[in-house]
Amino acid sequence: MENMPVIKIGIVAVSRDCFPESLSVNRRKALVEAYKKQYGEADIYECPICIVESEIHMVQALEDIKKAGCNALCVYLGNFGPEISETLLAKHFEGPKMFVAAAEESQNDLIQGRGDAYCGMLNASYNLKLRNVRAYIPEYPVGDAEDCAKMIHEFVPVARAILALSELKIISFGPRPLNFLACNAPIQQLYNLGIEIEENSELDLFESFNKHAGDPRIPEVVADMEKELGCANQKPEILPKLAQYELTLLDWIEAHKGYRKYVAIAGKCWPAFQTQFGFVPCYVNSRLTGRGIPVSCEVDIYGALSEFIGTCVSEDIVTLLDINNSVPKDMYEESIKGSFDYTHQDTFMGFHCGNTNAKKLSGCAMKYQMIMARNLPQEVTNGTLEGDIVPGDITFFRLQSTADCKLRAYIAQGEVLPVATKSFGGIGIFAIPQMGRFYRHVLIEKNYPHHGAVAFGHHGKALYEVFKYIGVPLEDIDFNQPKGMLYKTENPFA
Repeated sequence: MENMPVIKIGIVAVSRDCFPESLSVNRRKALVEAYKKQYGEADIYECPICIVESEIHMVQALEDIKKAGCNALCVYLGNFGPEISETLLAKHFEGPKMFVAAAEESQNDLIQGRGDAYCGMLNASYNLKLRNVRAYIPEYPVGDAEDCAKMIHEFVPVARAILALSELKIISFGPRPLNFLACNAPIQQLYNLGIEIEENSELDLFESFNKHAGDPRIPEVVADMEKELGCANQKPEILPKLAQYELTLLDWIEAHKGYRKYVAIAGKCWPAFQTQFGFVPCYVNSRLTGRGIPVSCEVDIYGALSEFIGTCVSEDIVTLLDINNSVPKDMYEESIKGSFDYTHQDTFMGFHCGNTNAKKLSGCAMKYQMIMARNLPQEVTNGTLEGDIVPGDITFFRLQSTADCKLRAYIAQGEVLPVATKSFGGIGIFAIPQMGRFYRHVLIEKNYPHHGAVAFGHHGKALYEVFKYIGVPLEDIDFNQPKGMLYKTENPFA
């Protein structure tokens, strides 16, 4: 996947000067050795220049990890640690950072070998709060070399998303379609997150598209589309226009990303798009998303942002779907009940016209957009990619700014069931435990739009840490609560 940073974590060990420095030195070496053994050495750099005991050491370590190209930091408490110097290190390091602490190594060495890092982590967290420094602290941040290596490895996708957001530009082509106020996008929170936003007119995009007519690269892109689609290529006549549009978007990115390294797009797709461009952009959106450049439809800016976060966390293709329709009761009775441990209200269908990448569809075909074709000539609605979404684990999530510029998010883990949808578009039967209650008391109660981002696999743990790190209030990171755990707005007598 392109369009995201490669993380290199600098591991800096710290030591309180009244503890033997050798504790931190030896434990750091053991930690690095354990990490390399389990996960390889590409992600990490061991800062050898000093053990941080003072502010001078802090400056030396900071310069060393910057020189080594580290873009994330792990402060490792090999013993109690100097609360001032270690938190200053985190304050002055510009990328994402985490704190972990060493566990005592042996019952046979609790005199000179006791480091008290368990206690030191409390002081570190207190000082981080005093300095208003955000840092990732694992759920249980104390462990031996293997434990801490696992914690650092789990930090990698979190760090990748946080760093990517600081260097992201979202490019939109609007305005939103009529009656899509649900996809409102107050931009203040984007700036608060360090994200740049470039809002363009649909007319600007159309002008650029027309300038790409006859682009000599079009046949090469068409050939690549033909190869990807294979026998699913049921609309070969539309491929040259789709290739022209893909080149338009890619060239726009290069010309407009400016000083930013990473890009996501919130694109327009109706109602005038089809009649003027002569197709729908769903398939092109799916191809760019498959390269790590999420393209949301219907000018959903926070949908594009959510997709981008999911891409960075999972290092995989994501999609954006409508939380669309209920599963018919007869389908549930025939194909789900008794075969899967879900109630009818745990299930729903996630759908969009055809923006899900071919690699995430069980089988696909290039078709026309049936809903749009009810009001328009069919030939201008070609360009969707239809098929049932691949079964397996998923995470449904979204980061959103409310109309009054407050950040909130939700995360729900579940799966796509291996059950035929018997419908159209890019669609799947989703099952999320306690979805009915989650739908009512989170999605409806907190005014979320109908679009949700889908990451393939269970990535809730990392997504939760990303949302927490970037400042979403903890009370506004919602999840599908288990039975017996009431939502604030849930009727206890229902």
